[in-house]
Amino acid sequence: MSLLSQTRHLLKKEILLEWRSKYAFNGVLLYIVSTVFVCYIAFNLSAGFTESKGYPIVWNVLFWIIMLFAAVNAMSKSFLQESKSRLLYYYSIASPQAIILSKIIYNILLMSLLSILALLVYMLFFTNTLGDALYYFVIVLLGSISFATVFTMISAIAAKAGNGGTLMAILSFPVVIPVILLLIRSSKVAMDGLERGLTYGNVGILCAINVIVIGTSLILFPYLWQD
Repeated sequence: MSLLSQTRHLLKKEILLEWRSKYAFNGVLLYIVSTVFVCYIAFNLSAGFTESKGYPIVWNVLFWIIMLFAAVNAMSKSFLQESKSRLLYYYSIASPQAIILSKIIYNILLMSLLSILALLVYMLFFTNTLGDALYYFVIVLLGSISFATVFTMISAIAAKAGNGGTLMAILSFPVVIPVILLLIRSSKVAMDGLERGLTYGNVGILCAINVIVIGTSLILFPYLWQD
């Protein structure tokens, strides 16, 4: 089969497995809702916090921190949950490029859905006016893609090296920090309703990071797969 056909069949398999168990989706969704609720109660203990000058900044930063840890919880299972016998079976029927592409696409879809639901839940608990709601929504989707591409490849490396949780946190730090900073700056412009052109440079950098990570994954994953 061609690369496109293999990727399509593997992606269908990922979606069917998740649809039957809903393990990753329900677990991360529960984490998001519970974290937002705990933050809501904690901030309500501070009288006048919602009217304070720094509230919009905290609103934005807190949202991306919640999404960052949600992405880690969701993406870390990409390869760590696969058994050795299943990986050996994949090795015999599909190319490594198709496997990593199907994982990336599936994680992008999963993270995009979780991000939309998280934003709705977050806005339900924390009321804040978005100056440019549509552009903020676009930035959230772009952030979902960035988290999915980065953590999928790091999950593959961590799964092969062993001690996945600790290694994943160490390897993701230098890549995720620039991504989260770019997302916070871009989304803050959308929140304030400023000119979108102010963030086009940051958006371009985020897109470039995604392209580089995907390209690197396609090049390096076959060597990890053969190990």
